[in-house]
Amino acid sequence: MLRVRFAPSPTGFLHIGSARTFIFNWLYARRHGGTVILRIDDTDIERNTQVALDSIFDGLNWLDLGWDEQYRQSERLALHKEAAESILRKGRAYRDFTPAQSAEEEKSREGGPWLCNAGMREISREESDRRAAAGEPFVLRYRVPREPAHDIRFRDGVYGEQVKSTADIEDFALLRSDGSPTYHLASCADDADLRISHIIRGQDHLTNTFKHILIFEALGIDLPVFAHLPLLVAPDGTKLSKRRHGPVVSVTTYRDAGFLPEAFINFLCLLGWSPKDDREKMSREELIATFSFEGINKSNAVVNFTEEDPFDPKAVWLNSQYIYAMPVEELAGKLAPFLRAEPRKVLAVTPLIQERIKLLKDAESVADFFLVAQLPPYDPAELIPQKGDSAMALRVLERALEILPSVEFNHAALEEALRSAAGALGVKAGQMFQPIRVAVCGRKNAPPLFETMAVLGKELCLQRIEQAVQKLQTTVTAN
Repeated sequence: MLRVRFAPSPTGFLHIGSARTFIFNWLYARRHGGTVILRIDDTDIERNTQVALDSIFDGLNWLDLGWDEQYRQSERLALHKEAAESILRKGRAYRDFTPAQSAEEEKSREGGPWLCNAGMREISREESDRRAAAGEPFVLRYRVPREPAHDIRFRDGVYGEQVKSTADIEDFALLRSDGSPTYHLASCADDADLRISHIIRGQDHLTNTFKHILIFEALGIDLPVFAHLPLLVAPDGTKLSKRRHGPVVSVTTYRDAGFLPEAFINFLCLLGWSPKDDREKMSREELIATFSFEGINKSNAVVNFTEEDPFDPKAVWLNSQYIYAMPVEELAGKLAPFLRAEPRKVLAVTPLIQERIKLLKDAESVADFFLVAQLPPYDPAELIPQKGDSAMALRVLERALEILPSVEFNHAALEEALRSAAGALGVKAGQMFQPIRVAVCGRKNAPPLFETMAVLGKELCLQRIEQAVQKLQTTVTAN
């Protein structure tokens, strides 16, 4: 049975790179009928926070992919210690009683890289047991084979054949001096117990895999399949991090800006993976049917953003395509939290702005004039049509006030009445429409005029046109 796991640590928000790792695990499992496991790797007690844990679940729940099983490492400490004791009993580990202040753990010496604590490695098992029983603190280290050294090999699903000599691997810690498991031990013990068949994770874990293979061998289990993913980097080639690049690397930033989860998933999939054709917009079903390790690139993937524009243009474009294709009723539901208006009003406004927004949050500025009783101040010069003057604009608006009270407020009736009025005034249709558009919307760039007026309603349109007339009368008088 194919089983994959996503194992975030609650030490920070859900990073977009971590989200992509989760998505790739999910796609691979769903394509092959496997199981997706969410395992919270929370053994680093000093760095874990509830805020970070909440952010992880907020981001994952927003992606709306789901998982099949869920675990927390902190609830599995007995399993980790039993795994460590098993490795010690087999002679594959030793206790290192060196005081922590001697600073020998994983540090360099004059003679080259630190590989082992020879004095501790060679003490007898009897002395080791005696000192441990007496309560002397120790670090439990893996006894990496030295004489003779041998090569550790595995074939990565993305990067191909990998090899490293045990002569170049230090005697890494399995248990800390306080008895808590290290990342290496806890991760492998859980992977073994949960029968993980495929480990799909970031390329930054590639070098750890040699140590993990040693642990798996000591635990006597078959090795899982490994596949490491290229990293996500900034335009300058640096690894994406909150410290350097701010909230743009957090999944919830995209959610709060109005990305659709399906569009965001689509975007992340195209960072470091390709379906090997020209497709970019792909449904969830298409992604599942197409995803494979063969499509993953070896080079790091660049997320393009600037200080002025925090979002990758491709992500924004994809999001706009999903918005344009979404049924109006569904999109209205997505827009409701941003527009904060009663549902009937949101539903009426949605088709008028659907092709004018790229992010859901754009609706706040594109549709603001629909949702306020009083327009914000605007320049009366905006009311003057091209190749016209303030007197022309005033005549247009005054004529609109005369005819609109008796006009049915729907597209056909409004268009017929206003085009007829333009002919009677001897002005072009555009010269008639612009002053009215600015009067009712407060701007030149707005959704189609007649549909907009129908949604705003007769009373509000007349009120706004009257206010525009007053603005222009003041301008004409001043001139």
